[in-house]
Amino acid sequence: MNPVERVIRRLDKAQQRHTVPAFIFGVTKKYGDDNGGVLVANLAYSCFVSLFPLLLVLTTILGLITAADPSIRQDVLNAVAKQVPLIGQTLEENVHQLRRNSVIGLVIGLLAVIWGTTGLAQAGLFTMAQVWNLPGPDRPGYVQRLGRALTFLALLGIGVIATTLLSALNTYGHLGTWMVGLAELAAGLVNVAMYLAAFRILTPKRVGNHSLLPGAIVGGVLYTALQVLGTYLVHHYLHSDSVYGVFATVLGLVAWIYLAVEITVYSAEINVVLYRRLWPRSIVQPPLTKADELSMSLQALQNRRRPEQHVEVTFDDPDDASNS
Repeated sequence: MNPVERVIRRLDKAQQRHTVPAFIFGVTKKYGDDNGGVLVANLAYSCFVSLFPLLLVLTTILGLITAADPSIRQDVLNAVAKQVPLIGQTLEENVHQLRRNSVIGLVIGLLAVIWGTTGLAQAGLFTMAQVWNLPGPDRPGYVQRLGRALTFLALLGIGVIATTLLSALNTYGHLGTWMVGLAELAAGLVNVAMYLAAFRILTPKRVGNHSLLPGAIVGGVLYTALQVLGTYLVHHYLHSDSVYGVFATVLGLVAWIYLAVEITVYSAEINVVLYRRLWPRSIVQPPLTKADELSMSLQALQNRRRPEQHVEVTFDDPDDASNS
């Protein structure tokens, strides 16, 4: 055993003995086993395609509802801009173009939203199926996926409207700091509820709601923090020449979406690791821990495609493997 491996094995034994580092490494290891980077990239692309039509519909509807009161309309538009800090200001500056053709924009936007969010829901279902290592026979069929996609669309619309209205509280009457903090807390709770509902729609039914709550809390809190951080950076640093042109805006938006999706996938992994107790995991093998064997077994069983197909996973004893 070389000195580098000796140090790594000592570190490995130390992290396995302590719950917190063992759990964190277990979540990270599970993310890598599921090719989390590929899942995040696929889901982020679907979010990017769905975002602009969703903002178009949301802005048009709110503009029609509040057309009689320009001050309320401006407050609502400010709240919409806060939902997507990096492009919200650009959207707000050009919202008059939507108002001129509000009906046409609404119809086109609705069709684009249905198409985009259906793809987003399909990507979300695939991501959750991979995260939970579902074999082929346990994955939902086309009709089930379509039904979940429509449910997810309704959830997304309700959640965006709710968080937008909560964000609008920050702009009414120059409220005090405590009221702004209360509004952010309420937005965080709404985000947690959104994550829980989204996980419920996209996760296998045999997993109970209580098993989805830890990831929903982590995801809701981190997503709220990401929104607050994005708004702070835009207001204090990114409104000057440091960000120039549409290319920088688009790249910044893609990075923001990628971080939000990565938070979501890691939150889902937290639920799986807790539900199946996939920790402690080993950094260097052999030997394999029980969690390693369970995770590898689930990955093999995931490749089952038909109900009549059977997959059996066995592991050699480390001593027998070393002697062979």
